[in-house]
Amino acid sequence: MLRDGTNGDWIGTFEGHKGAVWSSRFNSTASQALTASADYTVKLWDTLNGSELVSIEHQSIVKTADFSNNNSRIVTGGHEKILRIFDLERPTDPLFQISGHQNTIKCATWSVFNDDIVLSGGADEVIRIWDLRSGTQVSLCAKSPISSMEFSRDRKYLVTTAGNEVTFWDAQSFYPLKVYSLPFDVNCASLHPDNSKFIAGGSDFWVHVYDFNTGNEIEVNKGHHGPVNSCRFSPDGSSFASGSVDGTIRIWV
Repeated sequence: MLRDGTNGDWIGTFEGHKGAVWSSRFNSTASQALTASADYTVKLWDTLNGSELVSIEHQSIVKTADFSNNNSRIVTGGHEKILRIFDLERPTDPLFQISGHQNTIKCATWSVFNDDIVLSGGADEVIRIWDLRSGTQVSLCAKSPISSMEFSRDRKYLVTTAGNEVTFWDAQSFYPLKVYSLPFDVNCASLHPDNSKFIAGGSDFWVHVYDFNTGNEIEVNKGHHGPVNSCRFSPDGSSFASGSVDGTIRIWV
């Protein structure tokens, strides 16, 4: 569903998937949306009229899909343990099929600096950084399955969650700058646009706000009745949204 980010009002529904939708992304202009589903497809949508533009078939459940920075390509991943890169002008066959993960790929995204670099993480407890030009990879090991991954708005940090840890990596060198261990299993985290604080949600049903520099908890937002699987700040940092197994999305201000 597409909803107003200020008040949550319903705008429209993208209809076509026949299984759970595991991830959704806008392109940089918000003119198109991308969804990955348990029905073995990734779908591209026109956000202005809700029409389905492309449906890309896979061989198993797709957990993640994302647009490249210039919106011309997408990356997909899931239960097949294979990353695929598609050109949206010719989406029938992938440009690349990349093997290496030993378990389900849960998240994949593009480097904010280079559309030839793709990052992926999953149940094999490894973040892999792929260079599409050379076919080489660099691996960053974690202690638990990777549950979420996003770049900060200022492009300084890569924010990842795994087990009970939130890690802030240098976005260029991928050196771990800060690692915070939280008293619950973390499914998602997002850094405020001014880098003053971050939010995290997971197994305890709450959305926590922490000081970025110290890791001290600032506030706890209670309202969900199930694990929190996704959270993200709005672009201006004035609010944040959280999605839960309880079937609700909540906007916090």
